[in-house]
Amino acid sequence: MKKITTSVALLCLLAFAPLAEAARNPELTYTVNLNDRADDRFKVTLDVKGLRDDNNVFQFAATAPGTYQTMDMGRFVENFKAYDKKGRELETKQISTNQWQLSKPDKVRKITYNIAETFDTKVEKDQIYAMCGTSLEQDHALINGQAVFGYLSGLQAAPARIKLNHPKEWLVGTALSTDKNGYYQASSYDHIVDSPIMAGQLTKAETNYNGTTIAVYTYSKTGKIKSEDLMKNMTTMLESAHKFVVDFPVDRYTFLYHFEDQDWGAWEHSYSSGYVMQEKDYTPEYAQHLTNIAAHEFFHIITPLNIHSEIIERFNFVQPTPSQHLWLYEGTTEWASHIMQLRSGTKPLPDYLADIRQKLLIDDQLDKSYSLQKLALTSYTPEGHKQYFNIYNRGALVSTMLDIRLLELSGGKRGLREVINELSKEYGPKKAFPENEFFEIFAAKTYPEIADFMNSYIKNAEPLPVASYFGKLGINYQPVINTGNKVKGLGYAIGAPGGVLSLTQVGEEMQKAGLQPGDELVALDGVAVSIGNANQVLPKLGTLKIGDSYTFTIKRNGEQKYIACKILSTDEVKKHMFEVNEQATPQQLALRNNWLKNL
Repeated sequence: MKKITTSVALLCLLAFAPLAEAARNPELTYTVNLNDRADDRFKVTLDVKGLRDDNNVFQFAATAPGTYQTMDMGRFVENFKAYDKKGRELETKQISTNQWQLSKPDKVRKITYNIAETFDTKVEKDQIYAMCGTSLEQDHALINGQAVFGYLSGLQAAPARIKLNHPKEWLVGTALSTDKNGYYQASSYDHIVDSPIMAGQLTKAETNYNGTTIAVYTYSKTGKIKSEDLMKNMTTMLESAHKFVVDFPVDRYTFLYHFEDQDWGAWEHSYSSGYVMQEKDYTPEYAQHLTNIAAHEFFHIITPLNIHSEIIERFNFVQPTPSQHLWLYEGTTEWASHIMQLRSGTKPLPDYLADIRQKLLIDDQLDKSYSLQKLALTSYTPEGHKQYFNIYNRGALVSTMLDIRLLELSGGKRGLREVINELSKEYGPKKAFPENEFFEIFAAKTYPEIADFMNSYIKNAEPLPVASYFGKLGINYQPVINTGNKVKGLGYAIGAPGGVLSLTQVGEEMQKAGLQPGDELVALDGVAVSIGNANQVLPKLGTLKIGDSYTFTIKRNGEQKYIACKILSTDEVKKHMFEVNEQATPQQLALRNNWLKNL
């Protein structure tokens, strides 16, 4: 980060310049009352001074970077009011879902409003992803900036400060720094949104890793999971990440973990990441699961922090505007989170190939004709939501193949890692790449063949040549193996497009029973099921035997239906199986060796 210095001579000049005052940004100070937590509403006050006529609209976020969903936070706002310096209320008018108009902005000195927390507030549509939302309880508060704060028109880029009033015994975790008076400093509204805050009865662990301060803050509902345990398990991941990116491009990074009843996932930021996960016993398996997610989010310090288009840099909080390069922001990040663990030796090759297999299985459940470019451009639409999860699967698979192809073309010397690191240094946090030229820029930095690759597997959705690409490494791949055994089957696939638990695929036999693709799951044998408790309710299906009966309650076109189902008998088919070829050629072995050790 650069320091901004101002000479004494310039300060003296400004003191006598009558136009300088008008050019200054208004003073903006937000105060959030976390002492009053009784009604699940954040009480927010904005003290302002120096507003102009063009600052007459107060805007709440319609969306936020990295969420790819419509939020419309104005839905959660109540009692929006504005006051002058004598405390007299000024006229305001709600002019859209997310906008309030100020009648006399130059007279405004204080704006107040209540905004409901998203965890416990039901909405009819556009449910807020929990890791991007807010929680306000007796022992903690979770704040994602776009879900609590708004901004005045013309002042999205203006600096602001935040005061949190909270119980003295509470600990606060955030990437924001404080001034001598305890106010959190933000360079802009974008910076506020980029810096989630967690406060309450938390645990904390902190270390310095090669010049970067790493902090972990944890809220665990019953205290099962501690920050110290998470930090210990994260050390090897950080070592792998440091080797992979050469040097961390940040001087500090904060992990915010929220463990309660919901299992949603994570949201990346420039200097932090937030996690909303289900509180479980901290087993080695769960620890590895958390590390995989943390590796993904942490790699976002490269993309999109250091590699992003102008759409990401100048984010539009009013109107969701997609970037076609979601394959870069999420696909390559998911690839990196696994490959850097493989190459550092913390994830064995069989485990890595099992991860690739799982991604292929998920890709099977989604629309394979839906290109990564189309997925990105429709990410804010209901249609795109149904396919969005595939950016972490097909997106990562394409990045895996791109890496192999680059290593092949360069004789094992320059894979996707090297190209990403070069782009990171060329662009960086303050320099965006042109949205409509990046495919050409990437190809020009590499090989002409890469332009063909991107046309085939990013811009279009040609079948992925998995066998051919892994064959280059001397790793055999078979898409289908029939074992001849009989096993139990469900006859459908379950997913969560748009955050709603539903059936994504239904076979012919279960369609005859009454199920249809798109049916929303409401209950299993009378026990309510949702995305929040699916991991507790749905495993019951795994305990049933062939021929056993059960009942789904589903919702279709707004109407609930009860569907009697049975566990099916089906031929055992193993899909997407990998095996290291013990008879690999010297050329294959050389490329595999470079692929395995490319750090």
